[in-house]
Amino acid sequence: MIAAYIALALPIVTPMPESYTERLPDHLVEFKMIYVPAGKVNIRGKEVEVKAFYISETEVTWDLYDVYYLRLDMTPEQREANHDAASRPSRPYGAVDRGYGHKGYPAIGVAAPASEVFCKWLEGKFNRPYRIPNEAEWEYAARANAPLPEKWDEYAVFWDTSEDKTEAVKSKKPNAWGLFDMIGNASEWVKSLDDPSVMTTAGGHFNYEGPDLGPSLREPYTIKWQDRDPQVPKSRWWLSDGPQVGFRIVVSADQVNLEQ
Repeated sequence: MIAAYIALALPIVTPMPESYTERLPDHLVEFKMIYVPAGKVNIRGKEVEVKAFYISETEVTWDLYDVYYLRLDMTPEQREANHDAASRPSRPYGAVDRGYGHKGYPAIGVAAPASEVFCKWLEGKFNRPYRIPNEAEWEYAARANAPLPEKWDEYAVFWDTSEDKTEAVKSKKPNAWGLFDMIGNASEWVKSLDDPSVMTTAGGHFNYEGPDLGPSLREPYTIKWQDRDPQVPKSRWWLSDGPQVGFRIVVSADQVNLEQ
């Protein structure tokens, strides 16, 4: 009787859904998606409900973005014919990584429209509707239902801990949900809650000072990020003067079936 009573008194614990890893066919490139449970977050004084979703463990790296923009998933014949040119960027002027670092480093200088087209390309590869997070999803994941650290030194690449550039992803500690570089390193594109057609950046970057960093930090696009771009209109693919901007991806949890 006592054992039965104890068993009835214990709460039923529902296991968290698994995170999962995607691997690009024919390439030694993979990325991990971390499960984020449903919850609430305060955005500019308003409580916002967030449905469960998956978010990439790190910012999108050059390892993955190279396959897309360099067309490494195509045959030489397809590349020569400029196949799929409308949905792939051309090479930018100068070194794409600004000399900051490449393998294992966040893809930077990627314009907002390019990040969305990349998500569509990724959806075609894995049959999952990957997308850019909205700012509630992003901030909720950045906060991770945990107190913020008093200092960012162990968790973020910023003015005090960088060499005036981005660093390799995972070079600092993750947050409570296992997400790296949500704060600092590269700022990340998010969709505005006020107008989903508008994208801004969140989290700050390597040139921010510690007291200015945090999950609620936003920095909107400015034309200065494309000052040296000679094109008219400006490129939809690259930010000629925005080496601080990167991105990460999400997918709604109800769009993921790990049993398939």
